[in-house]
Amino acid sequence: MSDRRVLLITGASSGIGAATARRAAEAGFRLVLGARREEPLRDLVRELGVGEVLAVRSDVADWADVERLTAAGLERFERIDAVFANAGGGVQRGFLEGSVEEWREMVLTNVLGVALTIRATLPHMLERGTGHFVITSSLAGRRVVPGSLYSATKFAATALGEGLRAELRQVRKNRGIRVTVVEPGAVDTPFFDQQLPFRPLDANDVARTVLYALEQPEHVDLAEVVIRPTAQPF
Repeated sequence: MSDRRVLLITGASSGIGAATARRAAEAGFRLVLGARREEPLRDLVRELGVGEVLAVRSDVADWADVERLTAAGLERFERIDAVFANAGGGVQRGFLEGSVEEWREMVLTNVLGVALTIRATLPHMLERGTGHFVITSSLAGRRVVPGSLYSATKFAATALGEGLRAELRQVRKNRGIRVTVVEPGAVDTPFFDQQLPFRPLDANDVARTVLYALEQPEHVDLAEVVIRPTAQPF
């Protein structure tokens, strides 16, 4: 069995997920990639190299899909060293805007999706006694944005990270599995459909932060990282 680390990424077909996959491949990780959009996922696998990359079309809000993604990664590589629970989405701000179905999809993806990703992969990490969870939250998960249900989902994502760390240390008595919550400000990804009045972060800026956390020594747990554009006013 190869000693090269294996990183599982959800929401890997574009944006921060795809940028992180590229940087992780350059750093020597083997990859298990999940996303709902199958064609961009296939394109990314062809770009990165089929042998060291496994892609599984999956919806993080669907437990059977998340189980299948995890099982496929373990079958191919026999280990998962790190999990980047990154899949997420947003809707138009305002409690009178957008549709209730859009709200439902966002909440299921941004909150339940993180929890299901943890549930599917945690038993393997507990068995090994080591590993690393990285969770994509948001600056909007620290500062309430007016009329934003998205903000509420990202507050929840941050709480999931803190809750996982507390369970590991206080309940599971585990001292080897690390948990990092990454909270970006505005990022130039498909999430934004309008021009921002300042230069946003690039997806690669966030990807570098994720890799920085993953590459810390085992005794270092980079618990929370806020990364924002220099010119962002809040």
